[in-house]
Amino acid sequence: MKVNRLKRAALCVALGACLGSVAPMALAQDGAVVGKLVTDGGQALDNATVTVRNPATGFVRSVKADANGGYRIPLLPVGTYDLEVSVGGGAATRVGQVDVGLGNTTTVNVPVSGVNTLGTVEVRAPQVVSMVDVKSTESATNITREELSRLPVDRDITAVALLAPGAVKGKGSLGGQGISFGGSSVAENTVYINGLNVTDFYNRVGFSSVPFAFYQEFQVKTGGYSVEFGRSTGGVINAVTRSGSNDFKAGAELVLEPRAWQSQARDRYDADGSRYITASRDDYSRSALNVFASGALVQDKLFFFGMYEARDYRPNSTNDAGTVLNRGTADDPFWGGKLDWQITDNQMLSLFGFSDKSDTVTDVYRYNYDTGLAEGDRTNQIYNTVGGTNWSGTYSWQVNDTLTMKLMYGENKRNRSQSSLMDENCNRVFDNRTAGQGVPTDLQGDRSCTSSSQLESALDTRKAGRADFEWSIGNHLLRFGLDREENTSDYERAYPGPGGLRYDVYYRTPGSSLNGGVVPASGLVVRTRRYEVAGSFETINSAYYLEDNWQVTPNFLLNIGARMEGFDNKGGDGDSYIKIDDMIAPRLGFSWDMRGDGTTKVFGNLGRYFLPVANVINIKQAGGFLDERTWYEFLGYSGASNNVPYLGGQIGPVDNSQGDGSVPDLRAEVNRDMDPVYQDEAILGFQHMLSESWSVAASVTYRRLHNAIDDMNITATAQCGAVDSVWIMGNPGRTNTVWGDSDCDGSNDAWIDIDTSREGWALYDDDGNYVGQRGWVKPKRDYKALELQVDRAWDGVWGFNASYTLAYGRGNAEGPVNSDTDFADSGRTENFDNPWVNYRGYGYLANDRRHQFKFRGSYAVTGNLTVAATLGVQSGSPITRFGAGNPFDDTDFHSYYVCVANCQASVPPSERVFVHSPRGGDGRTPWTYDLDLSVAYKVPVPLDLRVKLAVYNVLNQQRTVSVDQDYEPQDSIGTPNPLYGFGTGFQSPRYAQLTVTWNY
Repeated sequence: MKVNRLKRAALCVALGACLGSVAPMALAQDGAVVGKLVTDGGQALDNATVTVRNPATGFVRSVKADANGGYRIPLLPVGTYDLEVSVGGGAATRVGQVDVGLGNTTTVNVPVSGVNTLGTVEVRAPQVVSMVDVKSTESATNITREELSRLPVDRDITAVALLAPGAVKGKGSLGGQGISFGGSSVAENTVYINGLNVTDFYNRVGFSSVPFAFYQEFQVKTGGYSVEFGRSTGGVINAVTRSGSNDFKAGAELVLEPRAWQSQARDRYDADGSRYITASRDDYSRSALNVFASGALVQDKLFFFGMYEARDYRPNSTNDAGTVLNRGTADDPFWGGKLDWQITDNQMLSLFGFSDKSDTVTDVYRYNYDTGLAEGDRTNQIYNTVGGTNWSGTYSWQVNDTLTMKLMYGENKRNRSQSSLMDENCNRVFDNRTAGQGVPTDLQGDRSCTSSSQLESALDTRKAGRADFEWSIGNHLLRFGLDREENTSDYERAYPGPGGLRYDVYYRTPGSSLNGGVVPASGLVVRTRRYEVAGSFETINSAYYLEDNWQVTPNFLLNIGARMEGFDNKGGDGDSYIKIDDMIAPRLGFSWDMRGDGTTKVFGNLGRYFLPVANVINIKQAGGFLDERTWYEFLGYSGASNNVPYLGGQIGPVDNSQGDGSVPDLRAEVNRDMDPVYQDEAILGFQHMLSESWSVAASVTYRRLHNAIDDMNITATAQCGAVDSVWIMGNPGRTNTVWGDSDCDGSNDAWIDIDTSREGWALYDDDGNYVGQRGWVKPKRDYKALELQVDRAWDGVWGFNASYTLAYGRGNAEGPVNSDTDFADSGRTENFDNPWVNYRGYGYLANDRRHQFKFRGSYAVTGNLTVAATLGVQSGSPITRFGAGNPFDDTDFHSYYVCVANCQASVPPSERVFVHSPRGGDGRTPWTYDLDLSVAYKVPVPLDLRVKLAVYNVLNQQRTVSVDQDYEPQDSIGTPNPLYGFGTGFQSPRYAQLTVTWNY
């Protein structure tokens, strides 16, 4: 009985005491081991030494225990370590093994029965390793390479991150591999590989990546992350790659996804039975063969890991009409490697690099849907380039038992270019008329002789450096550091074809007003548009942080910190365009080891997080940007090979109000006192171990996004009433200060304030008389969620995890991108173009999923055979019936109003009849069920040969995940869209993947 009481008392002290009570090390790339040495004889162990030793690499690190036997060993690379204890220079005793995970703190407490005269430690009982991380206040999910090898998880970071509770897959049409965390948009996340930020900073919807076989472990932070992390109001995905060891290892892995193992996608038909999406001819074949080698260049000192992957990807796709066939090829290889130099026991240098550059060449043919055959010779060839080279160097140093340091510098490059063989001679031509306007279906839509929507050439280069420190003082662990990123976009963009013009043909009501002119009697009009920008654009993001991890009592940890950030977005002239300094992000967290034995934890976190301005804003708002639009009467098509329209008389003036090709006086176009976009978050959670294998967890989360940075069309000021239209980047619903006209003489002469909560938009009566102003609603977004989770740790036979998330995501703005209307230019959505776009638009947002269930598990049928499954079940997203007009003026754009009577263009706006169409008022998309299965077999031969077959979407459900929400398309008030409510995005068809792995 006395012994049991002593064990419990030792655990109570050990799990909460002294120096080791901290959250993960900076960048969460390394882990830490903490704990307590406890004796029953009253021996002082402040002269004891605790050592961890990695037998695979010879890595050794030692620290002295304090007077109470407490110890902490930081800066440990991911791996398995032997733990040893010695006293007074005596012989070391091996306690056992401890696994150190990515970004986790592992607690190891060593009950010791005595120390003999030779200083040898006698361990009375096995060490205790806590499975509940009572040192962390974050919400995070760790997934190892070994676990993923058992599960049917597709081979990319997105699929891994979606295993985390509450994570939602974003809309594919926004680009990238987007995920919504905690109600955020897909443009608010950050991705790290080996501590290097590889997030796309141009639009924030993608990231650089490496082959699946190159990764070692993932950590998905869904909330509550500490002050070394910033520039995110969504989630953080942290990954570490494989490293070498003393043992030479080599291997190969073959991955096959043949066309024959894919189910056919379904074509989609409208209410009249006409096919509006042709998907049944879309398929692909994908294969990859990687080879790797790792080992020691110098035993116990210098290690390498290298990988080369040959890749072949061949996608086929048709256009929606089924008249064009695209056959693509991408076969650029991947290469990557890592060097680790253990300079001394306390110093390490790591170098890491990879290239994910890929060129896709697509041949374009005419296609006959009925025969299923391509017709004639190739009509075009499209070239796309993405990716680039990436590298980083990291130096870590444990200066002494109380001070550690880590320094990192790296570069991340992403190419983005698109062009085609026909670009020089072919313009983009679209006929936007409908069958009701006298145009057959086969003549509607894209009539271009080039498939390139634009000519784009871009190189985004990030240069990142940071320094992180930890300093323990008594019961406090101070963590502090700084980081800086220089993000440069070298960019060129234009439409293809002579003059760089795009042609759009429309039908408008004869005699109605258009662009300051009048629609001709035929009602047939065409708009030409030149859309060009070029230059080098830089953004500098910097931050400093300080955090105190204070062990208030043996069982209660308090985490107090602050992060100070600065964003400096520069225009094409190199001057600051949007510069925001001194953004202070406080963080407060706690962890309470309720029972003192490491089995039950209550934790909480309060924090503020800032979101930087994407580089797309610099380019499109502060560069030599040309957006020139001109309207003409449409006189038919030329019949020439490029199919351009004949132009009649010009209608109204040339409109270059959104960019005339020069870098303007930006003082007049950007809020001088810009407020940043930031989010406040509160989390309260509970975790409890039911046994050594089973644990349960629950948490509640509240997030509220404050503010927005977006473009607004200012047509009035308090100083002068109605003014010439100008577009500004500012804070909707707040006071914006710009260089403007203070004395109403037609020239800008002073800083003026525009309180956009009540002014900025001119109002007119039916006779065109100015009658006053209107302001914008403030942007809002909030997220509330309850998460429940149960976990059964893998024990060599079986493992299981299940989670349920009940969430409510509401607001009037999704974030910097807009899923409702497929607007992907981060920070330039149409939500605030004028006050009516978002008026009465509060409701459930696009990424709101009320219910979400996730299951994953694996079972070893025999020592060689393992079966596994994952199942994701979620409710649908809200559907909104968007109109084009409003009952307040004659603007024609997205709105939450639908015209139901007197909708003709000839009717004055005040006489039209509108009804409010609330956000999410037309129900939701259907529930979706994604079941994936796999079977893995270790072939009983002398070689380590494993075969895994995974089948994704076993049920072959192809349910609708997004629909066309434009009930009244722009410029079509009162004319319902025949495709309203029909699907635009669907679950991917069933497909299978074979992986054969050989390791030596």
